[in-house]
Amino acid sequence: MNLKEEILKLKEELDVTIVAHFYQKDEVFELGDITGDSLELAKRAMAVDSKYIIFCGVGFMGESVKVMAPQKRVLMPKVACCAMARMIDVDYYNESLKKLNDIGIKDEDLLPITYINSSAAVKARVGEMGGMVCTSSNAYKIIEKGLKSGKKIFFVPDRCLGQNFAKSLNLKSSVIGDGTDPREADIICYDGFCSVHQLFTVEDIEFYREKYEDILVAVHPECDPAICDKADFVGSTSQLIKYITELPEDQKVEDTNEIDAILTLNPNNKKLASFIFVLNNDTQIKLEVQIEKETEVASSQEK
Repeated sequence: MNLKEEILKLKEELDVTIVAHFYQKDEVFELGDITGDSLELAKRAMAVDSKYIIFCGVGFMGESVKVMAPQKRVLMPKVACCAMARMIDVDYYNESLKKLNDIGIKDEDLLPITYINSSAAVKARVGEMGGMVCTSSNAYKIIEKGLKSGKKIFFVPDRCLGQNFAKSLNLKSSVIGDGTDPREADIICYDGFCSVHQLFTVEDIEFYREKYEDILVAVHPECDPAICDKADFVGSTSQLIKYITELPEDQKVEDTNEIDAILTLNPNNKKLASFIFVLNNDTQIKLEVQIEKETEVASSQEK
């Protein structure tokens, strides 16, 4: 019996549901009973009858399932780290509030909104102040609802997400510590970020626009605002997948997101030649070689 067969056998014997995020490697993703993006996974995991949930994702995602379904036993094979989520804890959150208090912005003048990429402890602190949790898919709606309170939005932990949504809503934003005045901002952002999405540059986009005529650029809002300004489409992981899969098969796309998420679009790789992934110069070269090889294989199989 190979490892995959043994896992499937034990899964049935022990009443386990395996939940896998889009960013997992193919061999893990294929074993998932439930697959998708972070909040979607938590919602769907709530509905299953299994006694145990094995969650293949980062720590805050597993916590989200436990918060929404406290009666379930949630197990994580390895508590993977989300660098952004670890950039803020309750102490850093409170320190940021103090900095705002020191310049005259009171706690009661703020409505905190935390991105789902944060710990349960931070979410609880936000809740104590009457705040909300958002995802990259629903942030527009959550922020618009929050603004109706008449308060400034204190957005944590991702500065890029906060800045991008502020810009799209024609609002002023400020990042704590960047030299701008939070008193003049509608959305005040904590200075956190996604380390992966910070790898993408405007130069990457310009390179591919010059190399591939009519290429489309699709980006995640965790990218720097300068990247989003140059894009044809900005959306969450699930929105990016929907956008890309609905395009013609011969349409080339530069996607600024983690590669494993997009490779799961088509397990047979028939569309792989349509995608150009940008991580850094080395991986650009490696991926272009892979794309050429996959195209050759696909062509020979069709013949």
